[in-house]
Amino acid sequence: MFQLKAALLLLLQAVLLTATQVFMKLGVKRIGHFEWTKKYFKELLFNWPMLACGFCGIAAMVLWMVILKKNDFSQAYPLTAVSYILALLAGLMIFNESVTLNRWIGVVIIMIGIYFVAKA
Repeated sequence: MFQLKAALLLLLQAVLLTATQVFMKLGVKRIGHFEWTKKYFKELLFNWPMLACGFCGIAAMVLWMVILKKNDFSQAYPLTAVSYILALLAGLMIFNESVTLNRWIGVVIIMIGIYFVAKA
């Protein structure tokens, strides 16, 4: 059975992965049309959501290294699917996106899969 400490670390890592994507979406919404210009990349670098995106991404990567050091890859990696659930909730609550019944069914299926992987 998967250890509680590992499960909590994986949950934190999934939260960081989701936060990375949320901040990226917030950041790109603040910037105009993509261009290969110095001005565009300067705006990108000094955009606080993009900075938060980078911080969360690096933190998620470091935490993932800790998780991989102590756990089986074949058990740990499938559990990162928790981030799909968090992304759906973020889309609903942060971006006011509509979530269809099919997406909710998909989340339930993912949760069932996570349960079976964690129990293995």
